[in-house]
Amino acid sequence: MGRGQDARATAGQRPALQGHAAMMDPDRQSDASEGAALDSETVGKFVAKFEENFGGREGLRCARAPGRVNLIGEHTDYSGGFVMPMAVDREVRLFFRPAPGGPVRLWSENYGEWDEFDLDDIQRNDSASGAWPNYVRGVALMLQETGCELCPIEGIIHGDVPIGAGLSSSAAVEVAAAKAFCAAANCEPDMRELALLCQRAENEFVGVNCGIMDQFVSIHASAECALLLDCRSLEHELLPLDTSAFRVVVCNTMVHHELAGSAYNERRAQCEDAARRLNERIGGVEQLRDVSPDVLADNADVLDEVTLKRARHVVGENARTLQAAEALKAGDHAQFGRLMDESHESLRRDYEVSCEELDLMVELARRQPGVLGARLVGAGFGGCTVNLVRRQHADGVVRSVKAAYREETGIEPEIYQFVAVGGARVGTC
Repeated sequence: MGRGQDARATAGQRPALQGHAAMMDPDRQSDASEGAALDSETVGKFVAKFEENFGGREGLRCARAPGRVNLIGEHTDYSGGFVMPMAVDREVRLFFRPAPGGPVRLWSENYGEWDEFDLDDIQRNDSASGAWPNYVRGVALMLQETGCELCPIEGIIHGDVPIGAGLSSSAAVEVAAAKAFCAAANCEPDMRELALLCQRAENEFVGVNCGIMDQFVSIHASAECALLLDCRSLEHELLPLDTSAFRVVVCNTMVHHELAGSAYNERRAQCEDAARRLNERIGGVEQLRDVSPDVLADNADVLDEVTLKRARHVVGENARTLQAAEALKAGDHAQFGRLMDESHESLRRDYEVSCEELDLMVELARRQPGVLGARLVGAGFGGCTVNLVRRQHADGVVRSVKAAYREETGIEPEIYQFVAVGGARVGTC
C-alpha cells in the first residue's frame, strides 16, 4: 500500500505565485512593456498601404501581440501543471481604425487576401487560404458574448511570427485582434479574462483544442522575463531572463510526422487514466499536477508500465519547471540548462514524443560551446527544439547547427534567435 494523506501534503507542488509579481530589479521592470522593435520603414510601409486601401490615416492605430516559446514545462498544461514560456521578438501587428456603420474589413499581408464580415452575423470563413479570418471572427464573437459592444474596424494584419513552427502565430493573431476590437470600442476586459476569451475563440470557433499558455503569455509577458504559469489557477510570476547575456535559439527540424495528432490524444488520455487510478488509491488527485515524484514512486504499482512512464514524465516535468524557476531567481543558468536537458530525456524516454530528427538537433546543439540546455518543444514528432545559449556564442551555434543538420539529413533547417519581450499593446502609428 502506498502513502496516504501525509504523503499527499507535498503533492500539489504549488509555489507562492503572484498575479503580476516580477522578480526583477526596478530598472528592468521599467522596460517591461517593450516588445519587438518596429522600424520606421516598416511602419511607413503599412501606413502607406492603409492609406491606399482605406483613404487617409486619421485615427490609425496599431495593435501588436508577440509569439512565444516554452522554455520548460512540456505536456503539463492539460494536467493542470506548470509551464514557463516567454514572449519572443516576433509578433502579429494589426494596423486598424474604427469603421462605424460598416463591416469589419481586413487585409492579410501574409496571405494576400481580404476578409469581410458583419458583427451582427459572424460565421466561419472556410474559403480563405489560411485559418486567420476565423481567429479574428472568433475573438469578435466571444467579445460580444461577454457584453462588449464592438465597433467595426478596418485594417491590415501582418506578422513575422514563423507560421507552423510552434511559436503560436495563431494566438498572436487572436490577441492582436482582441486588443484592436477593445481599443476601437473603448472596452477593456480584465487581462486574465481576455486570455481566456481568446482561448475560447480558438477552442469553440476555430475548433482547435489548445490550452491557455499561448494567449496568456502573449498578453502578460514582460521584457527580459520568462513567465511561470500555473495552468490550473492562472497565477503567474515573472522571472528574470537576462537577454544581455543569453539568447534563446529555436531550431526547426522542418519535419512533421503524422503520429503527432493521435499521439497527443493518446497521451492525454493516459494522463487522465493515471490520475484516476492514483486517486482511487490515495484520494485527492484530480490531475497529475496533484502528485509528487515520491508519491508516484510509492504508488507505482497501481499503474501499468506505459501509463507509469507517462505519469513519471508529467510529475517530473512539473518538479523540473519549479526547480527551473528557482534557478532563474538565483541566476543559476547552468542549472536551468541541465533541467532543460533532463526535460528532453524525459520527453524522449518516458513520454516518447521525440523522433530521430529532434534527437539529432538536440545532440548537435549540445556539442556547441555556449549551449547550456537543449530540448524538444511542443507536441513532438517533429517541429522545433529550444536552446539556451550564451549570447557571445549564439551566432556560431546557429551556423554550426544549421550546417551539421543539413549535412546529416539533407534538410535545410530554419533557426531563429530570440530575446524575451513584453506582451500585447496598442499604440499610435
